[in-house]
Amino acid sequence: MDEPQDIAERLTQQLDRAAALRAAAAADPQLDAARQRLRAWQAVRLARTHADLLASQRMGLAAAFFLTDLYGAEDLTRLDANVRRVAPAMKRLLPAAGLETVTEAIELEVLSEDLDLAMAKALGTKASKLAGASYGAAYRKVDRRADRERQIDLIEYLGLALDRLVHQPFAGTTLAMMRWPAQLAGLGELQDFLQRGYTAFVKMGGAGEFLALIVGRERALLEAVSAGDDRLLGD
Repeated sequence: MDEPQDIAERLTQQLDRAAALRAAAAADPQLDAARQRLRAWQAVRLARTHADLLASQRMGLAAAFFLTDLYGAEDLTRLDANVRRVAPAMKRLLPAAGLETVTEAIELEVLSEDLDLAMAKALGTKASKLAGASYGAAYRKVDRRADRERQIDLIEYLGLALDRLVHQPFAGTTLAMMRWPAQLAGLGELQDFLQRGYTAFVKMGGAGEFLALIVGRERALLEAVSAGDDRLLGD
């Protein structure tokens, strides 16, 4: 694991990228609307692909955390702004494992934003009536295989970071005890984010099976769609 200062610097760089991408989208209202429709469609696709995980008593909380907080249509602008405002204090107030988890989450968000913007541009007017075939065609037109692989890798890294946090001695107690100090320091939203992730992963009692399923499915989908087979995307 990197030192807290190194992690904090990586975090700041990712926040800068997120702000630049959102500014680019906001400058073109039609493009931004297409991006929002795309993200909503992707959220439905993710929920369909991983419906069994969402319905699982053991893995449901973790699946919901990944598919809504991290990899779905949720707008993380408020969280980003909160993180940026308190970034100087984070390396003092958060354990390194917690800081690493936040950094991985922001990096995943930034890469997803970047790919979504490229997809929205490729879709053009087809973004208003998305289906598996039009999504697959745009996916192949954008043709950013390495970034798609990195996106899935980040899902796995983030899951492993959360699993490390869960297995750190007294991590749960520390997160619970920092709730009030975090509110006072302006870290309340960030603390809630970490607490949700921690709670979801504690409930699983081990992240291995969950990560193998969600990462394996997303990699299989990447391979299929890249090869021109859109059946895993649905209608």
